[in-house]
Amino acid sequence: MTALSRLALAGLFCLSLAACATQPIDTTPPPAKRLDAKTTLEGRR
Repeated sequence: MTALSRLALAGLFCLSLAACATQPIDTTPPPAKRLDAKTTLEGRR
């Protein structure tokens, strides 16, 4: 019975450690640069 409880405790510890170690990956693209009127007019040459 002691071995079973130790195994269960070790399993719960591993699960909690794995849950804390993984972080969601940020897949949002960076915001696009907004062009002002001067840059737009100068870029169309």
